[in-house]
Amino acid sequence: MSVAGITRRDYGVLADGQRVEEFTLDNGHGLSLSTINLGGIVTSLRVPDRQGHSASVVLGLPTLEDYETRNPNFGIIVGRYGNRIAGGRFSLDGQQFFLPTNNGPNTLHGGPIGFGKRWWDVQALLPGPDGSVSLELRLDSADGDQGFPGRLQARVRYTLTVRQEWRIDYHAVCDRSTVVNLTHHDYFNLAGGGSILDHRLTIPAERYCPVDAGLIPLGTEAVAGTPFDFRTATAISQRIRQPHPQLLRARGYDHNWELASPLANGMRQAALLEHPASGRSLEIHTDQPGLQFYSGNFLDGSLAGSAGLAIRQGDGLCLETQHFPDAPNQSAFASTVLRPGETYASTTVHRFGLCAD
Repeated sequence: MSVAGITRRDYGVLADGQRVEEFTLDNGHGLSLSTINLGGIVTSLRVPDRQGHSASVVLGLPTLEDYETRNPNFGIIVGRYGNRIAGGRFSLDGQQFFLPTNNGPNTLHGGPIGFGKRWWDVQALLPGPDGSVSLELRLDSADGDQGFPGRLQARVRYTLTVRQEWRIDYHAVCDRSTVVNLTHHDYFNLAGGGSILDHRLTIPAERYCPVDAGLIPLGTEAVAGTPFDFRTATAISQRIRQPHPQLLRARGYDHNWELASPLANGMRQAALLEHPASGRSLEIHTDQPGLQFYSGNFLDGSLAGSAGLAIRQGDGLCLETQHFPDAPNQSAFASTVLRPGETYASTTVHRFGLCAD
């Protein structure tokens, strides 16, 4: 067993000359996470299987240049607004704001130069009295950054606990009313490689958001009787190839689920992912109202991963805790407006363990 702590190493230099470091958190119980200044990208998340063998359960890329120039959002902090905003525009307090589009006619994950492409200041923190290890990432986003109003000061803290948890705490304040939806975009594969189609997934949600041709939500519908019903553990392969119009439209799963009401502590279970062959499991809890399950539909083999193999469709999946896509344009969804004097605060916990079989 290793000793809990944080190490750092040089990772490379960006095209603009900015030096990047990689920080590795180790909880001393087999769970370790590595992240870099660029985008707060998680380059590795090592978890033991039932035999005690460790492997990274997130997809990564081989070099800093790949992350800087070719990254399809692997491991990034997403902001200012996670997921899609229709038409690259929204209205707030009677004023319309126009955003650069990077997903057809829509703005995706904060725009072409969103938070996942930015250099974050990283501060390593001393181990906590409970044995946890943390670091904090900070970014100052100027008024008008990617078209969003107001200066936004964001802080994101990664913590590994002795309970085999990776906790993410998001905080942000602004000097002018704006919209905020921060999340994390990891491609999980609990096998440590190969396909995620043999993973079992549970999402305790009764409703999901069907989408239009641009993958913008069309309200919510019941999951009952559809391939979107994951209220009991279901292998991803079981229904992903059904000719359901929504699966055909998104080339698989790329939809938001409406999570159940929070528990007394303000958190709700968002998902349980299991890989029976390795024994690894991942349970996600959050205070956010939605979860985006994306089955890696647009991974096309054009990139090699950190293991040197081509990354193809279904090699990883995303489980992004969030407010709903396009909420700034859809009044039926919970508001994502942040005003001066308020604090955006959100928490997501990833708990790793072993499944029963």
